[in-house]
Amino acid sequence: MTALRKFLAAVLAALSLALATPAAAGGEPGKCTGSFVNPITDICWSCLFPISIGALDIWPSSRPDPDNPDLPLCLCGIRPGIAMGFWEPVRLADVSMKPWCFVNLGGTKLDPGFDIGFRSISGPSAIGGASQYYSSWHVHWYAYPLIYWMEIVADFLCLEPGSIDILYISEIDPLWQDSELTAIINPEAVLFANPLALAACAADCAASTANLPLDEMFWCAGCQGSMYPMNGNVSASIGHVQASRLVLSRFAYKLHRELVSWGTMGSAGLCGKYLMPVMRKQQYRFQMTNPNPATSGRNACPPIGASTTLQEPGQVIPAIGEDMGYLVWRKRNCCAL
Repeated sequence: MTALRKFLAAVLAALSLALATPAAAGGEPGKCTGSFVNPITDICWSCLFPISIGALDIWPSSRPDPDNPDLPLCLCGIRPGIAMGFWEPVRLADVSMKPWCFVNLGGTKLDPGFDIGFRSISGPSAIGGASQYYSSWHVHWYAYPLIYWMEIVADFLCLEPGSIDILYISEIDPLWQDSELTAIINPEAVLFANPLALAACAADCAASTANLPLDEMFWCAGCQGSMYPMNGNVSASIGHVQASRLVLSRFAYKLHRELVSWGTMGSAGLCGKYLMPVMRKQQYRFQMTNPNPATSGRNACPPIGASTTLQEPGQVIPAIGEDMGYLVWRKRNCCAL
């Protein structure tokens, strides 16, 4: 009952925010769509697995999993423990071409009261020429430590504590809409802005679709394209699922580069989070929550860069389902008591 009360309180808080702020008028492209995420039925609970102790999977899964520490025992300072590995749902993300569209809050469209974030009005079109492949997206990043606040596991120090909260809104970030300003945080992009570097991403595409992405090819987002620039401007937009997953991958990388997100996987993460300015793609899985939750099957929570061919059917509904929502799963290795 405690978990249910926390969830209802979060929903009421979001509704109060939406009702207290008038909807944006004229100029924005279309109606914001989406629905609240049901923490029971809209979650791919099999994405928690595999669960490991050392290198041994005590709860195996067919889903690809990065390497875990070999030894089952670990030591943090003078505290001994058991080296556990598991996947934890920690963040929600809205990915939409419509500014101030909060997809996972029921498709709420907010009016900030000032003209900001509306550069992303443009989107894929059928006008011909190169411009038809261009799209621009915004991202909203929520704290969503689902297992912790639902109290599914009690007194487990490895879980990220907290409650539902909005952590990041890209509309107010000047780096997110301007590729020249974005170069401040990714100056190395000039090294990979060539046909050879982009062609090499085919290997990452194959690896992430079959198993796990290649962390060594950090400039690649697999089948989706290039990680650079680290913003919402997509010059090669094939479809909503492909483009939104690419933007979400870039956003996660951007947070690591800005030292907002840290590493949690591998032997280095056993005793706590550590700096990871070059994001390891194997640390994340993205599960679709809007417009249609992906709750089962191998492609329910694929790794960064995996092909979207099998995910796109039924995920884009013209006019009523063009805004994307994702649940972010993060690999965690922890020295548990």
